[in-house]
Amino acid sequence: MRRLLALRREGKLTTGQVRSAAAVLGVRERAVWRWLAAAERDEAAARAPGERAAYPGRFTVTDEVRALLGLWKGNVAAVHRELTARAARGEGESPPSIPTLHRAIRRDLTPGERAGLAGGERAARRHDVFLARPRGWRNQVWETDHMQAPVLVDVDGKARRPWITWFTDCATNAVTGVAVTPVHPSRESVLAALRSAVLREDPYGPFGGVPEKVRVDRGKDFLSRTVTAAFDLLDVAVEDLPACTPHLKGTVEGLNRAVESMFLASLPGYARQPHPGKRSSRPKDEVLLGFEDFTTQLLAWTLWWNTEHRPAPLRGKTPLQAWQDDLTPLRDVLAADLWTFTLEDAGTRTLTTRGIRFRKRDYVGPWMTGQAGIRVRVRFMPHHDHRIEVYHAATGRYLGPADLADQATEEQVSAVRRARSARARRLKKDLEASQRERYAAATQAEPPRRLGALTGAQAEAELAQSADVGLSQLALPDVVPPAAPPADWRTPASLAALTTPARSAPCPSGRDDASAPDGPGGRAAPPTTDEDGDAS
Repeated sequence: MRRLLALRREGKLTTGQVRSAAAVLGVRERAVWRWLAAAERDEAAARAPGERAAYPGRFTVTDEVRALLGLWKGNVAAVHRELTARAARGEGESPPSIPTLHRAIRRDLTPGERAGLAGGERAARRHDVFLARPRGWRNQVWETDHMQAPVLVDVDGKARRPWITWFTDCATNAVTGVAVTPVHPSRESVLAALRSAVLREDPYGPFGGVPEKVRVDRGKDFLSRTVTAAFDLLDVAVEDLPACTPHLKGTVEGLNRAVESMFLASLPGYARQPHPGKRSSRPKDEVLLGFEDFTTQLLAWTLWWNTEHRPAPLRGKTPLQAWQDDLTPLRDVLAADLWTFTLEDAGTRTLTTRGIRFRKRDYVGPWMTGQAGIRVRVRFMPHHDHRIEVYHAATGRYLGPADLADQATEEQVSAVRRARSARARRLKKDLEASQRERYAAATQAEPPRRLGALTGAQAEAELAQSADVGLSQLALPDVVPPAAPPADWRTPASLAALTTPARSAPCPSGRDDASAPDGPGGRAAPPTTDEDGDAS
């Protein structure tokens, strides 16, 4: 605009130049002429062509308007109604018209502020400008993250969405390590992915080695004591990023988006596939991948990403070519040492004749013969309860593994799991039945009316049953002593002292309470007969 203004003042401005400027700016030709006239009167108009000049009393966005925009999710019409209602109550001045309010909001608020007031921090972040980090060198910085795959996979007969844990190198965009978990991941998933990332032997190489730094996003699994100890032993610095800042680890976040659009969307059971109709549902005849097949295909895609895919930041190179062209020395760790570093320490124990006692269970191994009495250090992989790794407490020498003694068979474990699932289903059903309450629909302001009618007999029966259950739970069997046995029974003196002599239990043989005393030798005396021959 300043160039056009200078040409106009020199008398060299042509209609063609104005027409070209209008086409570039996307406005009409007469608008450009009007802007030039305004710029001649005020130099400030040349800096913001088309913007109305400020004048006393012009409406501007206040803190109150900002708060209302956040309250009404960016709905300007709702903000105008609220301001009008407040002015009617005498709580402020009358607002301007809706077009004026729209114009003031567009003028005084940036696009990011408007998006943030309407959709929150994530919506505002789309309007930010982010700087790109320098590429660096291989193994300078790794980034790691969990990702729940939007694909349903058959895991022991149940459809589940597995989780992917991986490490990626920021300089070469190579996926250095990956681990797949059927259910929610834990620190064990991080350790497994870390081992596959550091090792450069088959089938993990050639990517790997020990990085200088790893970026994490405050996940409790990545910051657990076991994982932090493993990073410390490997001399790896951990950069804990602030929460809700995915742009600070853009390499792994880009990998999460790429794997979905380039691989996961084509698999059966993809959960975000558009479906016809209003309700999304999987086809009934769709066959899901098994967990093993899913892991196989994911690892194959990871190999393609590392060896054949050419990401745009690498300028025509594959991650493998970028890795091989970088001559930065690598730090390797022996597989045995790495396995030790990525185990959780459980302290020292004494090896007894029953093995090693760990978590109230015994673990044994064939190497323990003749070793009873020594002090050992126990290390274990989290959640792997079937085996522990044993080291000498004094020298740190690896002694061998120890397996759980008297381990249950697969059939027993399956039966226990089925019983637990059935119990959980029964409990859930009972809780849902107890909490299922219905209320009447209201067409006017009134208290809620609970539905469900009971007869008086049903109410009394249910109350009596609950009272009986409560009394049975509160009963104390030692408070009321048992009744005395029949008189014709031989009762030990110790037991007779604990009974109530006033009440005697009925005779089990059907005799009445007036039983005959014991005869000689503790036997019941024979019945006597009266003159008519009846027994007395």
